[in-house]
Amino acid sequence: MASGSINWFKYSAPSNFYVLAGRIVPWAAVLAVVLGVIGLYLSFFVAPTDFRQGEGYRIMFIHVPAAWMSMFIYVVMACWAAVGLVMNTRVSFMMVTALAPTGAMFTFIALWTGALWGKPMWGAWWVWDARLTSELILLFLYIGFMALQSSISDSRRADRAGALLVLVGVVNIPIIYYSVKWWNTLHQGASISLDAAPTMAAIMLWTLIVMTLACWAYTIAVAYARARCIVLERERNTTWVKELVGDQKHG
Repeated sequence: MASGSINWFKYSAPSNFYVLAGRIVPWAAVLAVVLGVIGLYLSFFVAPTDFRQGEGYRIMFIHVPAAWMSMFIYVVMACWAAVGLVMNTRVSFMMVTALAPTGAMFTFIALWTGALWGKPMWGAWWVWDARLTSELILLFLYIGFMALQSSISDSRRADRAGALLVLVGVVNIPIIYYSVKWWNTLHQGASISLDAAPTMAAIMLWTLIVMTLACWAYTIAVAYARARCIVLERERNTTWVKELVGDQKHG
């Protein structure tokens, strides 16, 4: 390996990963707070009133980033699960476990804010729309993963069973994304697309981006903090954890 390059493989060891995660968490947490404050200010005080939906459309700035994160986190979980199964790295499985609660939270927020937004738009809190139903299935996948892991006492077996469930469930992500194109649904089409120009004002787009980055930074901070706790729990009988706990007690 060339001099000065970073050997990322060394962070597959729980002890090294624990240190790296500890450095990332505070920076990501601060970034999440700063971006969150800026994003909320833009959402409520800078973004203009929508001429069709009035002030109620502002829930979009929470709903859309939450919906994006619900899908993105699951894809990241699937990637970690695949790496864990192929390379048998404990840290990969720990990251899958650490990400799941945050993914479930964003999925719930997306469904809840979607209901609040849908009531004045559709006249109902819930409809069995393709987009809503597939998003609800995503919530069940998150909950099912966490339930499956908690029901198996052997952490290695739980990791592999959970990883397989995540990889099977990832097929739901493109269904969520393309549901408004594949079926005749009440849910509006995407305002932001990779193959078309945005259909919203620039300030609205930037507000969505800032809020999404805030959610992203929050996810990194919380997931890595949770992963550190998982590392300490699973490696509690190792020498380095005993030394770490001993140093903290004497400190």
